[in-house]
Amino acid sequence: MGAAVSSNSPVSYQLLGQSRAADTHPMSPDKDLDVNIASDSPEDLRPKSRGEFQDDTEMEGLTLYEKKALLVNRELNSHGMGKYQWYIFFLCGFGYLVDLLYAQAFGLVEPAIQQEFGFGDKQSGNIFSSFSAGLTAGAFVWGILVDIIGRQYAFNLTVLISSVFGLCLAAPNNYNGILVLTAFVGFGVGGNIPIDTTICLEFLPQNRRFLLALLSLFQPLGVVIACGIAYGFVPFYSCGNGSDGKPLPACSKVAAGAPCCTKSSNFGWRYTLLCIGAICMAIFFLRFVVFHFQESPKFLLYRGRDDKAVEVLQKIAKFNGRESSITLESFEALSTGETSMASPDTNTAILGGGAKQLKQSWGTKFKTEIQRYKMLFGSFTMARLTLLVWVTYAFDYWGFSIAGSFLPKILLLKNSAIHIPVAETYRNFVIIYICGIPGVMLGALMYGIPRIGRKWAMIGSSALMGLSLFLFATVNTEASNVGLNAMEYFFQSMFNAVLYGWTPEVFPAPIRGTAAGVASFWGRLFSIISPLIAASLIVDSLNAPLYLAGGGVFISTIALLLMPYRSLGAQSY
Repeated sequence: MGAAVSSNSPVSYQLLGQSRAADTHPMSPDKDLDVNIASDSPEDLRPKSRGEFQDDTEMEGLTLYEKKALLVNRELNSHGMGKYQWYIFFLCGFGYLVDLLYAQAFGLVEPAIQQEFGFGDKQSGNIFSSFSAGLTAGAFVWGILVDIIGRQYAFNLTVLISSVFGLCLAAPNNYNGILVLTAFVGFGVGGNIPIDTTICLEFLPQNRRFLLALLSLFQPLGVVIACGIAYGFVPFYSCGNGSDGKPLPACSKVAAGAPCCTKSSNFGWRYTLLCIGAICMAIFFLRFVVFHFQESPKFLLYRGRDDKAVEVLQKIAKFNGRESSITLESFEALSTGETSMASPDTNTAILGGGAKQLKQSWGTKFKTEIQRYKMLFGSFTMARLTLLVWVTYAFDYWGFSIAGSFLPKILLLKNSAIHIPVAETYRNFVIIYICGIPGVMLGALMYGIPRIGRKWAMIGSSALMGLSLFLFATVNTEASNVGLNAMEYFFQSMFNAVLYGWTPEVFPAPIRGTAAGVASFWGRLFSIISPLIAASLIVDSLNAPLYLAGGGVFISTIALLLMPYRSLGAQSY
């Protein structure tokens, strides 16, 4: 075998009870995966026959589950980027699109909603916290469920929930109704990033893992679409100003018959949310009706369903116009006796046990589940990695939640102070958020650059993101407002592209969804708190939320500096 699949994760071995040293990641400075893949023929990447496994030194020291996962890796590597992989990439990318589509939309329509319903500035953060509450619950629930019920159901249900409740958002006649529906939208959206990244990782060949970062291209695309829709509706179908030049008050705040902001004159935000809900429903249709998603083979393997994993691999190969050389006998050849299942940690040895695993008692299966969750703290290095990932996500979300929620409002107010029309400001939103696309592309490019890679790409982009927020607080000209907001979103997109793509790489499949989901949970939890604090600060100082957001992002930078370097970008099982 070539080196293309010989790099093994320190995290994986510690989790599954192994003590052997890990190789360097294929895309680290020491090895170039693309070169090694190119030097191997498709036949070399094919799974081996029963007799050849005894001489396969790459399998030495692996648990039974890891051996089977290695066969799956080799099979998918032999496919390359087939048609099935491209379908998965784009459909998972649409999940990323939905996440930022709604997050940005709420920031864009909130001023119009506030004008119609007349709630105070301190309550303006409630819609963002409601959305974040749903995102938090969704990230936690779907992150855990995806490792229990499988990737297939979660892949479709998350988008269905967000689309159904999203279409209902235009109906309420009061702010509380909007808040309830917003939370349900968030619950559906919350599972998208941890689930979609996990799914994409488990189907991509190893020399195309930089595509995990490119999934984030769909986020600025979602922001641009939201801005474009809002630009087409909100400025032209909103209440506007009264004869005195001030915004019309809510009808609930004035006497009957007085000029006020009526529902009929303020349909712009409703049209915006209806369009976004329709986009989400179209994505669900593509995922559920047009394309038939196969369950992840690695999920099936650690659940003991080897026969189903073989069936899935054969269906994928057929979809790609190839033949799969993996059969049930391929997996059985790895377990010729009980010793093949042995590892220093007998609690985790039963993972990937095939039919034997399925026949275990419920008590044993329950113990297996508990041991699976303990993998997150299976060693000092793993515990350090897990905790620092949580800190990074928490304060990254802290920063960009404030930015997404309040930068549109702050920009509107700053531009109003220098007499820039509302329509021009909404046009500038589109210009600003287009800059996220090259930011993601730079992040993907730096994914495998020697001596930079994932770690320094995240450190540099997060630091510059925080700096741009601080600088925006100190100036107010049209050029600086557009330039610094564009700079912030460029580095925010770059940072999150690498972070989201890297996170599932360092956790093995048995806890991959849980690990990514819990990390997202902490981020979402902090994104509930931060808009509430920012909403109370903006009453006294327009720039206070900017300092609050920038400070949080700098904490993420510090956490990344303390991250175990060798864990970054390791082999995934």
